[in-house]
Amino acid sequence: MDWTEHDRFYQADVFDLTGPAVSSTPELREDPGLGDDWWHGLKAALAGIATAPGVKVTPRPTWIEEVFPKYLGIPAPERVERTTGHGDLQWANLTAGPLSILDWERWGLVPVGYDPAVLWVSSLLVPAVADRVRAEFSDVLGSPAGRVGQLIALAEMLQAVDRGYYPDLAPLLAEAATGFTGGRLGY
Repeated sequence: MDWTEHDRFYQADVFDLTGPAVSSTPELREDPGLGDDWWHGLKAALAGIATAPGVKVTPRPTWIEEVFPKYLGIPAPERVERTTGHGDLQWANLTAGPLSILDWERWGLVPVGYDPAVLWVSSLLVPAVADRVRAEFSDVLGSPAGRVGQLIALAEMLQAVDRGYYPDLAPLLAEAATGFTGGRLGY
């Protein structure tokens, strides 16, 4: 349904919900025990999304230029390779059985590796799951473009910490960012 009120345009879409989200919060706090089929399904879904034509760019290049020095202590990359992606792939936007991906308002052209990187940083409180994310998406996360995607996801989460969100994740995010930047965090 689409409608306009005053100077605002609204759109609402209703989809079938196949089950509850893996987590009630974006960050994972316990191992949900997802099986191999779920992980293979997620990889296949992201590969399928990547083939769709994307138009909207998220996160914006100007935002990346601002947050890299501020939160990572390094200059923003000169080039960000992009692919079509979800744009907010965290645990409250995934269902466990069967797999469904929820909350599509940020989908579009995202940095390569960004979706699995967002899932990874959202998993740091549960090391076994964080390790599984890295293993499942090692092909993209291990690439130079995927490294940039991880840095962008880390900067985004560090900005959220700066705004008062995810206090439990703060030291783990800082440790992960230090591993990428060599200890030159900006915040």
